[in-house]
Amino acid sequence: MQPSIEKALKVFPAVVILGPRQVGKTTLIKLIAKNSTRKTIYVDAEKNSDFEKLQNSAEEFLQSYINDCVLIDEVQRIPSLFPLLRSMIDEKRKPNRYIITGSASPALLKGASESLAGRVAYFYLHPIGLHELPTVTSLNKHWFRGGFPEVLTMRSAALVEAWLDSFITTYIEKDLPFLFDIKFSSTTMRKLWSMLAHLQGSILNAEKLGASLDITGTTTKRYLDYLEAAFIITRLQPYFINIGKRLVKAPKIYINDTGILHFLLRIENEKQLTSHPNVGASWEGYVISQILYAKQNRIDMYYYRTQAGAECDLVLVRGHIVKACIEIKFSKAPVVSKGFYQSADDLKCKNKFILCPADVDYITKEGVRVVNVRTFLPKYLPKL
Repeated sequence: MQPSIEKALKVFPAVVILGPRQVGKTTLIKLIAKNSTRKTIYVDAEKNSDFEKLQNSAEEFLQSYINDCVLIDEVQRIPSLFPLLRSMIDEKRKPNRYIITGSASPALLKGASESLAGRVAYFYLHPIGLHELPTVTSLNKHWFRGGFPEVLTMRSAALVEAWLDSFITTYIEKDLPFLFDIKFSSTTMRKLWSMLAHLQGSILNAEKLGASLDITGTTTKRYLDYLEAAFIITRLQPYFINIGKRLVKAPKIYINDTGILHFLLRIENEKQLTSHPNVGASWEGYVISQILYAKQNRIDMYYYRTQAGAECDLVLVRGHIVKACIEIKFSKAPVVSKGFYQSADDLKCKNKFILCPADVDYITKEGVRVVNVRTFLPKYLPKL
């Protein structure tokens, strides 16, 4: 990602790098600053002294570095900065003035999407994806542990478990309330995370989920908004087309990082994972997250399901054109149902894939390419 950001900085006054906590945003911007020929100033909005500067005298502080590049880490702590940054950028429309990081999407960062529209380039730093790993790192290890850098590099399973427990607790008790300026029961939110783990890959019924938590469906949806904006979950939306068929219209829900998922499901090792009742849902979520991390921005992701039972796990769309229908199977000899072929016909899609963990790459007599996800990401995904 670094070369793309450095290229954008030659054109845009600012770049914003978004992603979940502990994913490497600070490391990345410091690396960019180190390689930059321009003088850079780093401020961390989570450090009290820097927070005070930006909260109480931001305009004077930023004016004093008007000819330098200012790195602002965790900008969501000070939403009042966004209008000021807009005016500072408009006052001197030069490239490479600000590099900003945040742990929430612009849609829920108050004022960010409106104030900085057209003035910044957005980049999303996800957990480490399978396509970024050296081939010596096993797919099973990455699937089991997830993509957070510290978790991937820890040698002790006990340390991994302690890190994930701390990560979830900190998110629930500190980060989410602070990110979105909200109050909620931490017990209810932790229970929600646990229930979402057991609902991995399921059609979301917010009213039913809320009833289990003794909260309303509206409140449940709002909590899910926060989790999605903090990059913890994805609500995979259904793909709608006018074909005269009754379609399922609710989203499917996934916890993005499988390390978090497996911790919440109390799966302790790779062997337990492969024999766990939720292994299929875990594999499906893993493949979807890896495609999300690796795909080009102009590719959108959906699922497709009719009330009659035709279903496709993942539909990749560019504009209004369906580029691929994908079935995800945890099997070394995968087969698909008639519903998958019906879905591909409904969507008029020629590119059909089955993604599986087996080390294979071949086309069936029905024209479906069966391929390992590790091969699919660099070989076929960029061509769609």
